[in-house]
Amino acid sequence: MFGKDVFNVNHSNTTMIITEPYFNFTSTQEALSEIFFEEYDVDALLRINAGDLSVHKYHRDRPRELCCLLVECGFSYTHIVPYIQGKKQKDAILRVDVGGKVLTNHLKELISYRQLNVMDETYVINQVKEDACFVSLEFNAHMNIARGGKKENTIARDYVLPDFTTIKRGYVRSLEETTGKSAGGEQLVRLNNERFSIPELLFYPSDVGIQEMGITESIVHSINKCPEETRPHLYRNILLTGGNCNFPGFKDRVYKDVRSMSPDEYDVNVTLAKNPSTYAWRGGAAMSRSAHFPEMLVTKREWEEDGFTVCQERFSV
Repeated sequence: MFGKDVFNVNHSNTTMIITEPYFNFTSTQEALSEIFFEEYDVDALLRINAGDLSVHKYHRDRPRELCCLLVECGFSYTHIVPYIQGKKQKDAILRVDVGGKVLTNHLKELISYRQLNVMDETYVINQVKEDACFVSLEFNAHMNIARGGKKENTIARDYVLPDFTTIKRGYVRSLEETTGKSAGGEQLVRLNNERFSIPELLFYPSDVGIQEMGITESIVHSINKCPEETRPHLYRNILLTGGNCNFPGFKDRVYKDVRSMSPDEYDVNVTLAKNPSTYAWRGGAAMSRSAHFPEMLVTKREWEEDGFTVCQERFSV
């Protein structure tokens, strides 16, 4: 990707920002640093959590806020991270081992069991999930609608699968066009309660045997592990980032559940990042233009003098 055939990057004059998970293994951190300095020969490096970049942008847009509770709901897992005056509270960070991958895999299993074997079509089913699923605010009410007859059921939709010849990307038929019949030889899958039961796993992982708290319960638990005087600020500044936050209804569901579990005297405010999938990247772009950015870097000269020790001292992951 960085070679002559694509970006043709001159690494000796390049400053690189690389994101990594919270509490990454020390051996992995050392290997990453070594690869970028020894193999790519970068001029300077910053290893940082993606959440730090998101929170940097959040505080840049809202400089008066002292705290932020980041909910980073990505492909492999979900992190709940409280930041107080720009610093993450490591003893209050929680990880939920449910992300977009679990949702896609479960949707593959349901469709394969009920209709069509799609166990080898991860990419296509991931698109189905992104196009058709939504987060329910009233799960039982939606389940009753999904049980209804053809006229009463306003949730069921036909999804037209791609054939990569005439149909390059699948799409959801409208309610009026959802007949269960192929109009021109297309291959269809019928989506009914799967549309909202799949994202429900983010809030109740135990539904598929993952014995962990859901996102909203984890939010409240994480805030309760922080100093009491910071809790009103954290409830007031809940930031949602990551691809799963694009589900319709996700923000409203988080607000509804957190509001029901939080003390009445605290205000609850949930902010959905503008384009949650790229919010951290935009935070990194903003950070690279800040005045204190050079102080955060480890340069090639420092690496040659002190090795991985200087990275451990300067990078907080």
